[in-house]
Amino acid sequence: MKILLLGGTGLVGKQVLLSLLFYPQIKKVIVWARHFENSSKPNLPIEVIKVTWEDFQSGKVSVPDGIDAVFCCLGTTINKAGSQEKFREIDYEYPLLAAKQAKEKNVPGFYIITAMGSDAHSSIFYNRVKGELEKELMALSFPFLGIFRPSLLIGERDELRIGEKVGEVLGHIIPFGLFGLKKYKPIQAEYVAKSMIYSLLHDKTTDPSKPMVKIYENDILWEIGKDHSF
Repeated sequence: MKILLLGGTGLVGKQVLLSLLFYPQIKKVIVWARHFENSSKPNLPIEVIKVTWEDFQSGKVSVPDGIDAVFCCLGTTINKAGSQEKFREIDYEYPLLAAKQAKEKNVPGFYIITAMGSDAHSSIFYNRVKGELEKELMALSFPFLGIFRPSLLIGERDELRIGEKVGEVLGHIIPFGLFGLKKYKPIQAEYVAKSMIYSLLHDKTTDPSKPMVKIYENDILWEIGKDHSF
């Protein structure tokens, strides 16, 4: 299979690349990124296309032909983006544009990370944007659409996010099953990456004419991520 990876320099995107090394079904990964060190492995050719999102928006770069799946790991925070408008551009407009191009190229599967609590009708701006994106993606009717809704992500980032560090500490000191917290417990980026690949390898639609949507909530991501046998 040939995969197009968006957000390959981010926390989960990096883990996706590392995890893909263990699956011989994956023959090639194309990574779109502004800055990326091309460290192709003998068993996983990585083609890096260095683009700006302005290039993408203007049509200078588009989803290649022959892609079997798009993994969209794009995401930022409002603080890092600098404004709600810029956050919406990165977390909504870019993924949706990529999805529309993928649909035009007949890509059979689109796999995207949104967030726990995604809801198009939420009063919380972050959750509302994620929910609106999910709604638009469902309307595109991919043969398969995988939506992954993690809680706070744990892992090594290039920048410090105080809220996530606090969540990571609390995740270690609060009893795992207390008050149903399994659904909300901060999760390792590696677990999310493994869940995306699990879905790629196991979620198969029996009728391509009937679009299939599968949503993975945080507790399911935990269960899949802990199982290294698939």
